[in-house]
Amino acid sequence: MEYRGIVEGTPVFLDSQMRPVEWLCAWFRQLSYENSDPKTMKSYAYIVRRLVEFLAKRGADLGTVTEADLVAFRRSRTELQKVPVDDGTWDRDAVVINLMYTFFQEQGYVRRKPVRMKRNGGNGLSSGVQREMDVRHMTVEQYLYFRDVGLGGQLPGAEINESFRGWAPHRSKAGLELALLTGMRKQEWSTLLLPEIGEGWRNPGEPVEFDLQECAKYKHHREVYIPTAALETVGNYCLLERAEMVERSARALAGKAKDLFVVETVDIEQGKLKGVDRGRRRTFTISAMGPDLRRRTVRECEGGLEALAVFVGHGGLLLGPSSWDRIRKDAWRRMREHSANEQAPPLPRKAWRFHDARHTFALQLLKYLMGLVAEQDAVRAKANGLPTVGDHIAFNPLLVLQRRLGHKWLSSTYTYLRYLEDPMNYIDDAFRAWSEHDGATYSEIALRALEGEGPDAASR
Repeated sequence: MEYRGIVEGTPVFLDSQMRPVEWLCAWFRQLSYENSDPKTMKSYAYIVRRLVEFLAKRGADLGTVTEADLVAFRRSRTELQKVPVDDGTWDRDAVVINLMYTFFQEQGYVRRKPVRMKRNGGNGLSSGVQREMDVRHMTVEQYLYFRDVGLGGQLPGAEINESFRGWAPHRSKAGLELALLTGMRKQEWSTLLLPEIGEGWRNPGEPVEFDLQECAKYKHHREVYIPTAALETVGNYCLLERAEMVERSARALAGKAKDLFVVETVDIEQGKLKGVDRGRRRTFTISAMGPDLRRRTVRECEGGLEALAVFVGHGGLLLGPSSWDRIRKDAWRRMREHSANEQAPPLPRKAWRFHDARHTFALQLLKYLMGLVAEQDAVRAKANGLPTVGDHIAFNPLLVLQRRLGHKWLSSTYTYLRYLEDPMNYIDDAFRAWSEHDGATYSEIALRALEGEGPDAASR
């Protein structure tokens, strides 16, 4: 078997004569050596290609580019093109361009970067706009509406919707339930394997804990806790829908065995899978398996091969991100169709995302933990006791939440403090006395005046 020095999917740039462009090929080769994700490198390649094409129209290239060229490129992207990008998208472009020229400078391709740094030391191309995490959370009513009406195909009153044409509603509901009750990101819960949710070792009625790493953001290791309620929802899907999908696709998968990782042994104690991957006998640690490997991981069953992934699609393999996005968009369309129903909760302007269930998990857990700590402090105060440093660290709600969410920085977790209460409720309470006089609102006073019942009616 061929052993490659760079990962599969590393971009290669060619000039008009089909010759490798050394500067760019060297940079992407270095990114590959640093174990960058192929999807990340692909997005970098598109950014670089847009820049190269823009510079060519101005008679410049990556070696002769000036600060004016890059500023013009920024303006073309954010103002002049048919669909201008927002500041967030441009800032990602700016980061990639800065990384590329940092490499060029280190390798001696350029003497210095074409853009001066800002006075605060920041990227000279960036928009300078400070952004925070987009926290959108649901009420219980909104969540149930998303789950049962959007994904489950019911009507707002819990009646069966005869016109529902969705496929595998139990699968969709199980995914959302996992997002809500575990706080996992979409790439984390959608790529789960059956051994991770307890197959082969979980006792009925018990929760599950497993290690998450390769599929986590930044590959930041953490332990994930799945409560029994979420496992029961997944169990319903496996019983009612997954078994049929697996049976239908078993024979087709058997013909693709040479390209799949066929598992022969599941070592629960060590958390490893042993089998044959593309003709080679391999052993993988489950937590270290990335999405692509998980997608082609299967095992032998009576009718042929069965995917080891929890969530499978029409072809019998792991359901991909684009399929989940399509499911979510279809669900939003159904939610909007029934939004006028008196039993439907208020919907936001933008469509719900699976990630919003993660935000809901974070806020609900933080509220509960802060209430718990307040009760413990009250009990300790009555006993004239003082909390120790260890108590603050072990029972700090934000630190607990940071571990559960897998945040790399505590500052990300701090953002949730601003969303614990709805500020609009405080605004209503604060100005209620200003808008009422003797029990009448300004609108009621105006209405009476127009009808000739107000105190000034006789003098008009």
